[in-house]
Amino acid sequence: MFNTQYTIPVAIGINFKIRQFLFVFVFFISCNEKASPQTINKWKIEDLEQYIAKSDTPTVISFWATYCAPCIKEIPHFEETVKKYKDKGLKLLLVSLDFKESYPEKIKSFVDKRKFVSSVVWLDETNADYFCPKVDNKWSGVMPATLFINNKKTVRNFFEEEMSKEKFEEEVKKILND
Repeated sequence: MFNTQYTIPVAIGINFKIRQFLFVFVFFISCNEKASPQTINKWKIEDLEQYIAKSDTPTVISFWATYCAPCIKEIPHFEETVKKYKDKGLKLLLVSLDFKESYPEKIKSFVDKRKFVSSVVWLDETNADYFCPKVDNKWSGVMPATLFINNKKTVRNFFEEEMSKEKFEEEVKKILND
């Protein structure tokens, strides 16, 4: 026979532990979704060329590196502006030009720490004389560099400089489908 004196408190205790576990589990899962660490894909210049050619929305491509202070300074306002125009289909791709030894751990850690939400890829190329002209003939390899494209409007603008928030938004407006 059961001793009712202990059955109910034990059942309540178990029930409480199950609820406690579920709460912690759901909380853990929801926190991880917000953090959503990125996967940093490795691309060759041909992958980037294909991405640019097939882009069907206004797109900004930022060329940066974890060691480039001006690059790091401009990315937050790039992401803020892109979020502002998200409903117009604007996309931002962050192309890391870091050295091979930084891929993927250092780049991923850097991106996760700063909570970048834009897609990030690492360009697996070492010869700037080869890949820079494929992005833009005027590109000397200096960073930061930013490419604005809208294939539907046949707009393509390239800048080899640090961009202020105002200048960036001005260029974004030129590629939007308004």
